[in-house]
Amino acid sequence: MSYGPVATIIREKLTAAFAPSVLELEDDSWKHAGHHHEGGIDAHDGGESHFQLRIVSAAFEGLNRVARQRAVNAALKAELDGPVHALSIRAQTPGEAGA
Repeated sequence: MSYGPVATIIREKLTAAFAPSVLELEDDSWKHAGHHHEGGIDAHDGGESHFQLRIVSAAFEGLNRVARQRAVNAALKAELDGPVHALSIRAQTPGEAGA
């Protein structure tokens, strides 16, 4: 599967930070093309502004849902401050994922 430059960076950063057993990243930008918000248009040409993420990692053991999302957001701070407008996060432990 081919990934764009933003998705590639996201995958690299999440792999380095969490050593996930599962990392599924889907670019949903096409669903938001032309949507307007206060700061401009949500999805830019070429996508990579809206993503759905499923990540399974032992690093999430003992963390609640909010703490897991904060950890992912911290790892992707530069992307969330830049090209990524929205990131839906499903962060699970291996036990929760049945892995």
